[in-house]
Amino acid sequence: MSARVTLYSRAGCHLCEEAEAVVARVCADLGEEYAVVDVDGDPELQRRFTDEVPVTFVDGRQHDFWRVDEARLRTALA
Repeated sequence: MSARVTLYSRAGCHLCEEAEAVVARVCADLGEEYAVVDVDGDPELQRRFTDEVPVTFVDGRQHDFWRVDEARLRTALA
């Protein structure tokens, strides 16, 4: 099974840590997998997302940035 949720993040980002906690909780509850990608490890991702991290994608489409709305994420994964 591949991850339906991708969280683009960076080290030392408190919003990223909060977003990952929400994503992890929702995915665990729903039996979904998620992946975390460090934007600073890829110059293209770093340019693309700049200061919008964390950015959450669901099924390959951008879902949220900065904060993850738990109810909205659950609905998107239902």
